[in-house]
Amino acid sequence: MDYGKFRFESMKKEKEAKRNQKTVEIKEIWLSMTIDVGDLNVKAKQAIKFLAGGNKIKVSIRLRGRQNAHSNLGLDVMFKFFEMLEGKAVMDKKPGLDGRVIIMMLSPVKTGENTKK
Repeated sequence: MDYGKFRFESMKKEKEAKRNQKTVEIKEIWLSMTIDVGDLNVKAKQAIKFLAGGNKIKVSIRLRGRQNAHSNLGLDVMFKFFEMLEGKAVMDKKPGLDGRVIIMMLSPVKTGENTKK
């Protein structure tokens, strides 16, 4: 077999494989401990849009000043946000305090996958 032809065919296969693969991005959504219901709804709609696109979501709350003493309120906001997604997301990483930031990782629900882990 001709080496040039072999190289051409292998490059063609690589391009085809690259075209068919899906890259998963991590989108980030910032929340606040004092966020209101309307703003939380807007953020939830944006998160549903990201999940529909097949992206993972990193939800973050930055604690400022006295908020550090009441981090449990931030965790409540995180769980309320997760409930608003109504089974469209799976919690990869539960909300946890990482320094001054509470972080939660979400990924889209795959068909046939149980929503509760």
